[in-house]
Amino acid sequence: QVQLVESGGGLVQAGGSMKLSCEASGRPVSFNNPAWYRQAPGEERELVAIIRSGNDIAYADSEKGRFNISRDRARNAIHLQMNSLKPEDTGVYYCKMCVVYHTGAGDYWGKGTQVTVSS
Repeated sequence: QVQLVESGGGLVQAGGSMKLSCEASGRPVSFNNPAWYRQAPGEERELVAIIRSGNDIAYADSEKGRFNISRDRARNAIHLQMNSLKPEDTGVYYCKMCVVYHTGAGDYWGKGTQVTVSS
C-alpha cells in the first residue's frame, strides 16, 4: 500500500527553523515532481515548493530565500528546510509526489503535518 509519511512538524518561535521530511513507502522505483503544500486555517491549499523535471526548483514568492526543498533518492524522500519562520507560515504542510512503482505510477499525498509559528 502506498503511503507518504510526513514528519518534523511542531511548534517553533518566529525566526526559528524547522525541517520537514516525507518518505514514500512500498518500495517505489522512483518519484517525480515532489512538492510541499501548505494549508492555513480557513484557506485553500497552496504550493510552497516543487522540484520539477530537470531539477527545476520553484518556490512561492513568500518562501524564496527562506525555504529549501531537497530530495533523497536513496530513501525515496524529500525534505523542506524552513528558516526565518514567520507566524504566517503556520498551517498544515502536505507532501505530494508522483510515485512510480513496477505496477504503475500515480500522484499521492501525505496526511499532513502541523507547523505552528508563534510570534
